[in-house]
Amino acid sequence: MSLVNHLHTPANVLVCGASQGIGLALCTQLLARDDVAQVFAVSRHATSSPALDALFAEHPQKMLRIDCDACSEAALQTLATQVSARCNQLNLVFCTLGVLQEAPARAEKALTQVDMAGLLSSFTTNCFAPVLLLRHLQPLLRQQPMTYVALSARVGSISDNHLGGWYSYRASKAALNQLMRTASIEFKRLNPASTILLLHPGTTATRLSQPFQGNVAPGKLFSPAFAASCVLELVSRHGPKQSGTFWAWDGTPIAW
Repeated sequence: MSLVNHLHTPANVLVCGASQGIGLALCTQLLARDDVAQVFAVSRHATSSPALDALFAEHPQKMLRIDCDACSEAALQTLATQVSARCNQLNLVFCTLGVLQEAPARAEKALTQVDMAGLLSSFTTNCFAPVLLLRHLQPLLRQQPMTYVALSARVGSISDNHLGGWYSYRASKAALNQLMRTASIEFKRLNPASTILLLHPGTTATRLSQPFQGNVAPGKLFSPAFAASCVLELVSRHGPKQSGTFWAWDGTPIAW
């Protein structure tokens, strides 16, 4: 099955958030595929990451590491310029950025814990960076089949919110969903072969979830490798007709 719907040549892929967790696992699996031409591994410290160093040693002709703070719009502009120097079309982009509890962001348990610094931190990473990444890469996404994937979270579903708490994280993921849904409508006009997906990879054993892993039911804490394989399977199964939709790791749709 083709990695990107209706793409008949090897894909140019960019992974933002590539140095750890699901992003790193995606890079590992993508580099092993024959239907991938090159992987742009993007993170704040991509060129000094030991994990990405190891991957680069295995795939020096297929991988390019790019340092970029995706929370800086100037850095995103520079990133687009660097990528366009290597190719004129991206076929697949993953934005795996996310923050839940990393000061000043925090997983608020009560309204009294909500403050401006935490809200701004959560929204900047979880919401603003993914849509600005899409904006600055847009010239590289206007031709040929392409898929843009933003990792969202089930807790970003408003109708599925029965527990409360996590104000900033829930709201920033809900806002991300709306931004990507809106962008998918514009992209249908710009590139009818485009697909924008919001994917919930499940609770994964990463730095983001580490403080809360003790509350996860047995068998429901996934490895980054498993989560990445589920994400790639979802990408291969969804095309332009599903653009602007929200899916769980197991292929079930999630209500907004």
